[in-house]
Amino acid sequence: MRRLSGRFRSSLIIGIQGIRARKLRTLLSMISLFLGVLAVVVVQAGASIAERALLADLEIQQGYDGTRVMDMAIQPEATEILADSVRGREDAVAMLGVSGIVGEPGVLPVNPGGAPLDQDWGPAMICNDQGCEPAPGVKGQAVEVRLTALSGDVRKFRPYRTISGQWLDFTRMPSMSPKLVLNQPAADAFQQYHVPAEMRVGGAAANVTPQFVGVVDDGDVQPRAYVRLDELTTWLPPSRMADPSTGGEMRLLMTQGSPVEPVVSAKLKALGVEPYVQTIETRKEQEKQLTLMRLVFFSMAGLVLLIGVAGILNVGLATVGERVEEFALRRAVGTPRTLLAGIVLAETLLTGLLTAAAAIGVSAAGLKVVTMLVGDSQPILRDVQFPWEAGVAGIVAGIIAGVLGGFVPALRAAGIPIATVMRA
Repeated sequence: MRRLSGRFRSSLIIGIQGIRARKLRTLLSMISLFLGVLAVVVVQAGASIAERALLADLEIQQGYDGTRVMDMAIQPEATEILADSVRGREDAVAMLGVSGIVGEPGVLPVNPGGAPLDQDWGPAMICNDQGCEPAPGVKGQAVEVRLTALSGDVRKFRPYRTISGQWLDFTRMPSMSPKLVLNQPAADAFQQYHVPAEMRVGGAAANVTPQFVGVVDDGDVQPRAYVRLDELTTWLPPSRMADPSTGGEMRLLMTQGSPVEPVVSAKLKALGVEPYVQTIETRKEQEKQLTLMRLVFFSMAGLVLLIGVAGILNVGLATVGERVEEFALRRAVGTPRTLLAGIVLAETLLTGLLTAAAAIGVSAAGLKVVTMLVGDSQPILRDVQFPWEAGVAGIVAGIIAGVLGGFVPALRAAGIPIATVMRA
């Protein structure tokens, strides 16, 4: 072990001396290899950023991996079961959705059905046992939102990003004036239409005066507002939240193994409601797509890297050809063939590592510049950091290129006969 360690150290020292003595050839080797290593680093960095952005968007819309999601049919008794089962719990959050119209009383909203402002979902409808018909009235200064009542902080299951203001505070006493957190489409709608701060909810005893306290990114294109369930139930009992004519929503988010799940399931089945439960597995579902994307881009980067390897191979062979007398003289004084091969490999490996360091530095600096220039307009680049996986990929690519580019020159150096020094 000591002998091998000594040879390795000798190869490394002599390799460094060789690089210093032939700076121009080292620079040419780095230039030929730089684009290949840079391509690997950029591909890995882009793939990592794209993967995190894709998973982040899916987590906002669906939830963290491992989250248990229970959906159920709209029924008045089910809303009371959900509200009672999750009250005061940290391992489960109920989401009850109703329709809310903010603005002038007695007028139709500018976006019937809570449609996005740039889409037309048709006129507002009133549905009953006899069927559905257009709602009477005229459009006025009012905006319809999907009002989602939460029993607790849903961000432990869905990482909503705060854009401005603050999130709902579940630690304080409920207020008579419900506090609303808007998503971005709802915030844009209220910025475009300056409506009175009066909200009417179907089934509520009276109109309420909400307070807008924040804006979040929830990945939804439909205007939506979030409110504490205990603040909304001051005006709207849970049993009146289950109105199929308004397209209500009933969902329960839970941690795995939560005792809430079997209790709620049993109570719902007793009512004749069959819940649908699933586990969020976003990464697993996207694994094939992400793997295919990486394979395609790494194949293209590998071709560029092979071109760089060919360049460093040519430079290495030319260098060995010029150093035939030197290597033959070292053989004549007892230098082992393995040490000669190690000297050449050490030079190419060091060249590959230096090139990798330069490519990583350029990539990190380029990403920093891009985030400074367009980070505010592109959410995917906001607060993004250079992925450590890209740095590792660059180092591995540099090592592989150094080994491939130096293997043949190392064999040639090790095979130089001692008699060559006599001819010289």
